[in-house]
Amino acid sequence: MNKPASKQIEVQIMGQSYLLSCPPGGESALLDAVERVDTAMCRIRDAGKVKARDRIAVLASLNLAFELSQKEAQSLSAPTFAASTPAPLTNPAAALESDDPAAQTRVDDLLKRLDQALGSDGQLI
Repeated sequence: MNKPASKQIEVQIMGQSYLLSCPPGGESALLDAVERVDTAMCRIRDAGKVKARDRIAVLASLNLAFELSQKEAQSLSAPTFAASTPAPLTNPAAALESDDPAAQTRVDDLLKRLDQALGSDGQLI
């Protein structure tokens, strides 16, 4: 049996074109994901505190993963999970847009750790 061929879709994320493979019938879900990523990245870029595209991508990824984990946590109904869940953290993009010095410090610390983890060839600024 032959697998149905993947369809290629050209999309724009933060003004840059990408050609993505998409399984048959998955176009709508892929376009929804592209819209979420583009929105998250543009929001961070427009806040004006982060300029490097790769750093914006990392922060957007963290925000989207955080939102997903919060939705997953809310869907679990086990009382033991709810009792042990720490207080929600401020997501990085929200901290960039706020005037909260503590939130900004946490984001700055996160960005420093990212720079250290990437090493000399991955400096984001």
